[in-house]
Amino acid sequence: MSVIKVEDLKFIYGEGTSFRKTALDGVSFEIEQGEVLGIIGHTGSGKSTLVQLLNGLLRPTSGRVYLNGTDIWEKPKRIREVRFKVGMVFQYPEYQLFEETVYKDIAFGPENMGLSGEEIDERVKRAAGFTGLREELLKKSPFDLSGGEKRRAAIAGVIAMDPDVLVLDEPAAGLDPLGRDDLLSQIKKYHEERRNTVIFVSHSMEDTARIADRILVMNKGKKEMLDTAENIFSRGDELESIGLRIPQITKIMMLLKEKGIPVNTGILTVEQGVNEILSLVGDKQKKTGGC
Repeated sequence: MSVIKVEDLKFIYGEGTSFRKTALDGVSFEIEQGEVLGIIGHTGSGKSTLVQLLNGLLRPTSGRVYLNGTDIWEKPKRIREVRFKVGMVFQYPEYQLFEETVYKDIAFGPENMGLSGEEIDERVKRAAGFTGLREELLKKSPFDLSGGEKRRAAIAGVIAMDPDVLVLDEPAAGLDPLGRDDLLSQIKKYHEERRNTVIFVSHSMEDTARIADRILVMNKGKKEMLDTAENIFSRGDELESIGLRIPQITKIMMLLKEKGIPVNTGILTVEQGVNEILSLVGDKQKKTGGC
């Protein structure tokens, strides 16, 4: 069952002016309940515009966005309710922190939903746990946190609203490799426990391959491809032709295959690559009697 359906979506910036620009043109697809959808594309491909249309931050020039079968703009005065159900985490979300304490920042969304104090407290602590924020940090000013902790606090503020769909626009941007890996692990853990829908926008092919069930490739405002991660990255030449590249480990496996080494070219992560090589080494030792 699809939780979000996009139908012939078009969006134009600066309509009626000399700055007119078509950001999206005739985009249609469906997102299944409980899946992780990765969205990739070069700068200017329409990724960020698309996700802002999914929760009503932007209104389509034409076309429709359906949430659980209902056009989100059917009742414009109730679009705020859609934004509670489709939670949006912007790129560099730590710049949106503004409250006196981390606790108050995370509680801001639930308070605006009209929840009781007890439920707000429960949601704040649960969201902090999902993002790996230690409870003692909740009493601190968000501006006293490290960069990675600020990122976690901002994401926790959206998770605390318990959205049906969590949208993350470049959530690991600007983080060091360790911080990026840690954050992606927390997002994956959150999805596994909550089983809600996650939409993940990224420039990193490796990050996308690591957590996405399916991948939507955007190019010049249009849907270029939509398939499983393995099928998408098996089309390396096509991706490179539109300015994208496959994960480095996948490229290595393809080069090994060209050299006659019988590896699986559907490898998407370094961990999978290591296991593949170890498996081949083990098979070779068995055939040669361990020599």
